Amino acid sequence: MSDHQADLIVHARWIATVSAEGTVLENHALVVKDGRIADLLPSALADEKWQASEVTRLGDHLLIPGLVNAHTHAAMNLLRGIADDLPLMTWLEKHIWPAEGQFVSEQFVYEGTRLAAAEMIRSGTTTFADMYFFPSSAAKATVEAGLRATLFCPLLDFPTPMGSGPDDYIRLATDAMDEWRHDPRIQIGFGPHAPYTVSDEPLQKVLTLAEELDVPMMMHVHETAGEIQMAVGNTGERPLTRLKELGLLSPRLLAVHMTQLTDEEIALVAETGTHVVHCPESNLKLASGFAPVEKLRKAKVNVALGTDGAASNNDLDMIGEARTAAFLAKGVSLQADALPAAEVLKMATLNGARALGRDDETGSLEIGKQADMVAVDLNRLETQPVYDPVAQLVYAASRDQVTHSWVGGRCLMNERKLTTLNEAVILKNAKQWQQTIAGADSSD
Repeated sequence: MSDHQADLIVHARWIATVSAEGTVLENHALVVKDGRIADLLPSALADEKWQASEVTRLGDHLLIPGLVNAHTHAAMNLLRGIADDLPLMTWLEKHIWPAEGQFVSEQFVYEGTRLAAAEMIRSGTTTFADMYFFPSSAAKATVEAGLRATLFCPLLDFPTPMGSGPDDYIRLATDAMDEWRHDPRIQIGFGPHAPYTVSDEPLQKVLTLAEELDVPMMMHVHETAGEIQMAVGNTGERPLTRLKELGLLSPRLLAVHMTQLTDEEIALVAETGTHVVHCPESNLKLASGFAPVEKLRKAKVNVALGTDGAASNNDLDMIGEARTAAFLAKGVSLQADALPAAEVLKMATLNGARALGRDDETGSLEIGKQADMVAVDLNRLETQPVYDPVAQLVYAASRDQVTHSWVGGRCLMNERKLTTLNEAVILKNAKQWQQTIAGADSSD
């Protein structure tokens, strides 16, 4: 009889650990005790060595680390499809900002984040980085769902539904940090929106505070060619140069998009340890350009993957995003071996965790780390036969093949059924918001 007691044992046909060795284990079991991974061993041995109150025996499933969506605007799920087929500035100024000005509230953020959380659980995400208003309301929805999140509190020079200007936003961010500092699932950071919406003084203030409080920062940087032309026209320098002079480029910064980069700028990003978050589908949809991912990787820059918000993607599907990222990297670099499947899985997991400073707890399946993991059923017509399970995940599988999700060993989805969220309530709620928002639009 085994002498080791665990809480959960998950047996799987394949386990992609995404560890430094990049091992894929076959016919192995993952053992969970007190929310952490206690053992990884062949299934036959697990039965001899361990006992657990719960044992899940998966069939032809691939167990992977929970996906880390490194850039979202979660509550914008309520604005999915409100304004499509438009360039970034028209989309923002004529559609998104006016809609937000009219509808965004603490309730909008709480209910929108809950809808996003349900979609993320069902598509394999266990940790996400959010950049949206009322971070405390987003935190509440995240904790109820059982996910982990780093919530970046927005900062802009002008009024929004959240406040009148930079001082309000900074106060809201530090209040949220105080409120959530005892919940290990929630981390709060600063989210200065973009170089063109935040002036030097608030940026310096945020940088000082981020260093004092030891929190990360996220900013949309070099998203479009137009943004750079505007900056050069106004100030004579490119936004990245300005951020460097202000001292913002560092391992504390997640620079999102980065579609317009010179070789010198790539070297600068590498040298300062700045993280890049690649959002290929949003960049494609808004015709913003292509991040030079292969060049960034070769320069040893940590590149994470994000979906961006559902108003510009229009989904939070990290498996689909990984495939797009792989294809785009090959197309842009004209190299078929650019960004291989195992690398893109790492971008979608460990690199995202690293960018958020959370890679000691999540992002790979290693003994001692949190048991954040999802199972993908490859025993479907669309993904058989399997020669390489990781390539099959990236190039052939779809998000509806994600069958189970665990965060810290707690099951959030079992055989596609959500266990922490009420699907019927969330659906009803989404429809109510649609009627409210569309009704207001038609009465203009």
